[in-house]
Amino acid sequence: MLKRPSKLQTTIDFEKNGKQTGYIRLPHSVHRSAYGWLPIPIACIKNGSGVTVLLISGTHGDEYEGQVALSKLINQLKPEEIQGRVIILPMANFPAAKAGLRTSPIDEQNLNRIYPGDPDGSPSFMIAHYIESQLLSIADYGLDLHSGGSSLHYVPSAVSAVGENKERMKKMKELMKAFAAPYSFFFPSGHADGTTNHAASRNNVVLIGTELGGSGTVSPECLQICERGIKRFLQACGVIQAKTQIPASQTRMLHAPDFSYYCYAMEEGLFEPVKGLGDEVMKGEVAGYTHFPETPGKPSEPIYFEADGVVVCKRIPARVIRGDCVFQLGCDFAI
Repeated sequence: MLKRPSKLQTTIDFEKNGKQTGYIRLPHSVHRSAYGWLPIPIACIKNGSGVTVLLISGTHGDEYEGQVALSKLINQLKPEEIQGRVIILPMANFPAAKAGLRTSPIDEQNLNRIYPGDPDGSPSFMIAHYIESQLLSIADYGLDLHSGGSSLHYVPSAVSAVGENKERMKKMKELMKAFAAPYSFFFPSGHADGTTNHAASRNNVVLIGTELGGSGTVSPECLQICERGIKRFLQACGVIQAKTQIPASQTRMLHAPDFSYYCYAMEEGLFEPVKGLGDEVMKGEVAGYTHFPETPGKPSEPIYFEADGVVVCKRIPARVIRGDCVFQLGCDFAI
């Protein structure tokens, strides 16, 4: 897939010094616009030689904290403040971000499940292919900003996935400590295929992500953690110098060893949680109840935790069906 050329084009010259802003043009021929293109926003800030850092948000369109933080960073970051190159994609899956949806309204694809993409595929596949073949291929470090979106809310966390490469894991942990969110969380091996992390690994890019709040909102607390974390991340990568030390708190390193740390609804109804974010819970403890208002007299069904741990994520909408994740747990990760 990656050896075939991308059909996407941009006026950005990634080798040019200074600050450039513009668009990646994704060809999109439809009834109302036969020769149209979709405008994927991009910025490149370069000053001399050095490492290249790729900053991404808007992979899921209903996750707003990263989009706000990177939009502000594009305006704030000056070329003379860096040594190397920073490439910023504030709305990576532009159709999804424009619509405020997790998946693209054009092809219903989740951008974070389809890497390495396809240059001849639908728009989301073409975007994934461009990011991996044209941007990650020239990057040294990456930061993919996520939150819980419309359906979930996370404790503010830097995140990644457990891998077998010990040196890569060490570097990711160092960057997570530098980002200094209250929590750092490793998803279990096999959590998801086709992610930005897989694409980064194929290109030898050291990349971490975030899960910063959610609920389809932007909170002052999470936005501040995000903005300060981005600057500490850039300092840790060596692309900007630390003129003044940005305050950092110690991060609590967690992981989910397996999928027993995910708690799911097993019936269709309304979910009543009895635990909250950051709570310490035990295996066998009641997580909440599913209620059935459409069936008067039907008893509520309890949902139980299947592991000991800390609640790092909870579902937002009360309406659930079988298979909806209602809680996610983590336990302490020995470093």
